[in-house]
Amino acid sequence: MGIKASPTAVLQYGDHGGAVGYLVGEENRGLEYMFIMMNAARFAVGVQGIAIAERAYQKAVQYARDRVQSRPVDGSLNAAAPIIHHPDVKRMLMTMRATVEGCRAMSAVAAAAYDAAHHHPDADVRKQNATFYEFMVPLVKGYSTEMSLEVTSLGVQVHGGMGFIEETGAAQYYRDAKILTIYEGTTAIQANDLVGRKTARDGGNTAKAIAAQIAGTEAELRASGSAHAVAVAQRLAAAREAFVDVVDFIAANTRANPNAAFAGSVPYLMLAGNLMAGWQMGRALLVAEREAAAGRDVPFMQAKISTARFYADHILSRAPGVRDAIVEGHAGVTEMAVEAF
Repeated sequence: MGIKASPTAVLQYGDHGGAVGYLVGEENRGLEYMFIMMNAARFAVGVQGIAIAERAYQKAVQYARDRVQSRPVDGSLNAAAPIIHHPDVKRMLMTMRATVEGCRAMSAVAAAAYDAAHHHPDADVRKQNATFYEFMVPLVKGYSTEMSLEVTSLGVQVHGGMGFIEETGAAQYYRDAKILTIYEGTTAIQANDLVGRKTARDGGNTAKAIAAQIAGTEAELRASGSAHAVAVAQRLAAAREAFVDVVDFIAANTRANPNAAFAGSVPYLMLAGNLMAGWQMGRALLVAEREAAAGRDVPFMQAKISTARFYADHILSRAPGVRDAIVEGHAGVTEMAVEAF
């Protein structure tokens, strides 16, 4: 990192000079150095959220396979069946699975950008990847940890009453997930970073450059021609357009009308994280289609395709509504007098 202790810059603290402090790095660059540490910590917390969510999903699937209750609504079985046969349980499990896979892919892409930012031989490529990684850090931290709350809560719900007691351990994942949205910077702190340092500072240029890459993936999905790929492309395009609208709103209002911009800061983070995860699911679908067509690990690839389609239809589809709340609903946050609460 280019940081080293300087023995020539020794400072004396405390009574009688009992403590010695060393300047680390160069003077007046402490905040810059601090963010190197904080970005690493925030990224790690985001991955921790993904890990807890994955374990909650595994636990819920196991329980849903074992717990027998009620006959399937389609009459496919004449006796009570494991609850994994019931549509709403499958919906919850698919929400857990798809969200975890999307966030895991998002974090992996961000990690790859970090590596390229440090080791790619081309200086311009290093700079581009560093900028991309910086934009992604609040999303990996903020979206992934908020996601872990939703996933672990669904894990409790799959277990029913058994999930609310200590015997199964499902509730422990929910409690463990809660702290992740708080430490190393609350979700609102991540959102402030996304609004101020990552979007408004460059007029939304970085965000729009990423959106242009997403549009390229949409074109690949449409060119694939499969029903799943085309459907994901449509959802991805709608989410991207919602994202660009919000980026324009944030860039225009962060200084001119800061209360309006920051009223939607966390929703903006959630929309952006949703889009980035959905983008990776679209890319995964394309790879899975090619691998399945080549006859490689077909059941796994088909599951990937189904999960990507579910993400698009059930999670990515939230983005346009979030856009409306940010761009058109900020007055509902700001207009009420403090005394009225």
